Amino acid sequence: MAVLLVLILVGWPDGQAFSQQTDTTTATQQQETGPRGVTLEQNYPNPFRRDTRIPFVLGADMFEDGRPVVVTVRIYNVLHKQIAFPTALDHPTGTGRPARELRYERPGRYLLYWDGTDDSGRRVNSGIYFCQITAGRSQDVIRIVVSN
Repeated sequence: MAVLLVLILVGWPDGQAFSQQTDTTTATQQQETGPRGVTLEQNYPNPFRRDTRIPFVLGADMFEDGRPVVVTVRIYNVLHKQIAFPTALDHPTGTGRPARELRYERPGRYLLYWDGTDDSGRRVNSGIYFCQITAGRSQDVIRIVVSN
């Protein structure tokens, strides 16, 4: 019983303290203020054979200075070699633009497309790839699975 009390007061062995209130407060604050920074949502379908969609969200806090946010999205392999830039499906200046230094004027949810090919147009091998988004000083990464 004393060990359980110590674990509750000090923290669990994985280094995380037992604190439901902190997690709830953070979730509540995020709901009130909206998403912060940039967030990559999981691509769909995942795994995929032919092509995939990759949603991302630009939070309102990124536009507080009134300037557009520059967004770059890269696909790279497990060796951290860049292999492709997905294309923007709903960029304000047009669909099908490579997601390389694209300017966005307002917060919101946007969508990218990747056809499973590298920069040379060759289909990539089955395996694990990563998608990294950089927007201003914020970035996020997700794992993508290709199964040919």
